[in-house]
Amino acid sequence: MSASSGCGCQETASSPSQDQVNRFPWEEFGLLGVAIAWFGVGLVLSVRGRLPLWGEWLWFIPAYLWVGWGVLTTAGRRLLKGKALDENFLMTIATLGAIAIGELPEALAVMLFYRLGEAIQDLAVDRSRDSIRALLEIRPDLANLKTAEGLEPVSPESVAVGAEILVKPGERVPLDGEVLSGESYLDTSALTGESVPRSVKPGEGVLAGSINQNGALTVRVTRPFGESSLVRILELVQQARQQKAPTEKFISRFARRYTPIVVALALAIALIPPLLGGSLTQWGYRALVLLVISCPCSLVVSIPLGYFGGIGGAAKQGILLKGSVFLDRLTDVSTVVFDKTGTLTEGSFEVTQVEANPPWDEEMLLHYSAIAESQSTHPIAQSISRAWTGPLDSNLLQTVQEYPGRGLRATLTNSKVCDIAIGNERLFQELGQELGLAPLSTSQGSGTRVRVAFDGQDAGTLEVADRLREDAPQAIQDLRDQGIQRIILLTGDNKTVAQAVGDRLGLDEVYSELLPEDKAKLLERWLREPRGPGAVIFVGDGINDAPALALADVGVAMGGGGGGLGSDAAIETADVVLMEDSPAKLVQAIAISHRTRTIVWQNIILAFAIKLLVIILGTLGLAGLWEAVIADVGVALVAVANATRAAKG
Repeated sequence: MSASSGCGCQETASSPSQDQVNRFPWEEFGLLGVAIAWFGVGLVLSVRGRLPLWGEWLWFIPAYLWVGWGVLTTAGRRLLKGKALDENFLMTIATLGAIAIGELPEALAVMLFYRLGEAIQDLAVDRSRDSIRALLEIRPDLANLKTAEGLEPVSPESVAVGAEILVKPGERVPLDGEVLSGESYLDTSALTGESVPRSVKPGEGVLAGSINQNGALTVRVTRPFGESSLVRILELVQQARQQKAPTEKFISRFARRYTPIVVALALAIALIPPLLGGSLTQWGYRALVLLVISCPCSLVVSIPLGYFGGIGGAAKQGILLKGSVFLDRLTDVSTVVFDKTGTLTEGSFEVTQVEANPPWDEEMLLHYSAIAESQSTHPIAQSISRAWTGPLDSNLLQTVQEYPGRGLRATLTNSKVCDIAIGNERLFQELGQELGLAPLSTSQGSGTRVRVAFDGQDAGTLEVADRLREDAPQAIQDLRDQGIQRIILLTGDNKTVAQAVGDRLGLDEVYSELLPEDKAKLLERWLREPRGPGAVIFVGDGINDAPALALADVGVAMGGGGGGLGSDAAIETADVVLMEDSPAKLVQAIAISHRTRTIVWQNIILAFAIKLLVIILGTLGLAGLWEAVIADVGVALVAVANATRAAKG
């Protein structure tokens, strides 16, 4: 029985190694079983009068030292460091006090059941980490690298970007990449929480950690293993344990102040009544009962475990939280602010209309617009490039200057057009004097209108349409049902399109034609408003959303990214990452946060209620050390078992 196993409940809550997590502590429980049997035999002999006083000392004290050595030495080390007042100190004083008044069987019983409770708590904590272990288990060991000599099994860490790998049916995808050949269905449930397999074909992205179900895929690697979706998920989950929720911090501070108060009360109970004529032995025994029942293990272990379970349960559903502090904040949300494109809408744009002004025709307008947009990663730009189905000579592109949230300007060589400006009306307001163009007509269609100028002349417009995400209307209604008071839309799109989306979803406020800095300014304004305890959430998916994500009380990033992991800037900045591009995941995250907080407060109330009851009974002489230790261990185990429910998501 190692000393470390008796180090106390705060160490119990720490993260064990993977080897520790995966093995059952047979040795620990075996030794405790022997100790319990030894105690039982000694108790029977003592009750029957077969053990004289010196026999009790010879029988119980060696067992007490064997079982409690870890607790005793830990209390001694902490005493020398000036940090004595913890649960090890409480158990040490209580049991030594019992020995001092001749209650040897009870001293051993207190230490034995305390150690048994600690061991069972350790096991419960380890078992509660199944969701995190499940993520660790999806880490692939090998990648089938295509070489000139054929397939070579290699470590995923050694595969370079651009290399080609073969993913056979039944294998896990080892790295993020793009399908070059083959079609199949991928099980992405461990990553996104989505149980329905996702169909993939050439040109589509795949995520490391997903399972190839039925067809061989040739994949070109797009990210090194260290930057893959899988590794970043694991890093996010591990980092989540570093940021504590306010309730966790409160309990840690409370425990540091609580123990000295308990010791002072125990001293008062032991000394004051005897000064007034009471029995020193009787009141000393009652003080020992107070010390035993006051051990704060059930709180110190179960509350962090509850939050950790909530984070793990959310991870199983494809919701990554970067700390329990954000899980806690999600329970007090008053305002949800959505970006539009790629968040409430699919972000899968299509060019629905081309209007060219003479002397240019529609084919020429679309062709040169596609060349200009060919290097941009913006969804609208990519839709314009896709709309041109002919040969695309991007070598004509000489320089590109992007204007975030507005459009771009490009110069071409060896073509009929030298200078191209393409974007929304805000871009042309900025370039108006230089280009000498009149304002665009305010008449709008159902989509986003993109204006194009060739060599300073108005060449025409492209209309690009987007679709609402299928689950967006129900997600907005579910947020209302969760008590969200205010739901707002922010977008760089034009007013007509933005208002149409807002009306369809029944949003409270719609702000359109915004630059990234405009979104950030609005967030700052709302955060300064008197709003009580309610938090402001911002939900976005792109690099343009990073400033707003950073400012919000809780920044939520759509991380699916159509097969990747969304915008790197958005993922790094956000506090919560939704692995599936679905507004319904936000509803699920808020529900998990409420469930976790409920479980945490159930544990707090249960622990304090039982402890207070036994303290009162012990002070009145109606409960002894036996009842105290059973109540303490029992409350701790019930609280831990309750906390593990949070991991179910």
